Amino acid sequence: MSIDKQTAARVAKLARIKVEDDALPALAEEFNNILGFIEQLQEVDVDGVEPMVSVTPMRLKRRVDGVTDGNQQDKVLKNAPDAREGFFAVPKVVE
Repeated sequence: MSIDKQTAARVAKLARIKVEDDALPALAEEFNNILGFIEQLQEVDVDGVEPMVSVTPMRLKRRVDGVTDGNQQDKVLKNAPDAREGFFAVPKVVE
């Protein structure tokens, strides 16, 4: 895949980044370098390779994945400038 100046301009517009016309060739070249690197990564055979968290072997700590409400409603609502009936109260913004 190759990115031309027009495509680079469109990507910049979609990303809402202002890019001057004279900088578009360099941006397109940078996009092409990134895509080339991605193509190189896709050629690597990773069958049988375990995912790693770190370069040193380690296991992540596990915990029970239980759903709770946190039981901290009072503590959380202490931070609210205005709390009513157990909820944050906010000013009306739609008329």
